[in-house]
Amino acid sequence: MRKIGVIGDKDSVLGFRALGLNVFAPENEIDVRKTIERLAAEDYGIIFITEQMATKAIETINRYNAEVTPAIIMIPSNQGTLNVGMDRII
Repeated sequence: MRKIGVIGDKDSVLGFRALGLNVFAPENEIDVRKTIERLAAEDYGIIFITEQMATKAIETINRYNAEVTPAIIMIPSNQGTLNVGMDRII
């Protein structure tokens, strides 16, 4: 069974931990990329990432867009949306 992970700042991902999901709060741009790579290698099927964190790792995210898994889904943070996720859909 594949796992679900959430990447974002601590305040934004705290609620997901309460739901039993694995949460990660990388401190910098390099750590964001490394976290995505690690989750992909560790059989995570879905990775939710806040838009603010996603802007720090667009190249890494784009590399996984052609893959079936992991599905990387951008979500707004607790500070609101940047419309990055919606812009990628349109």
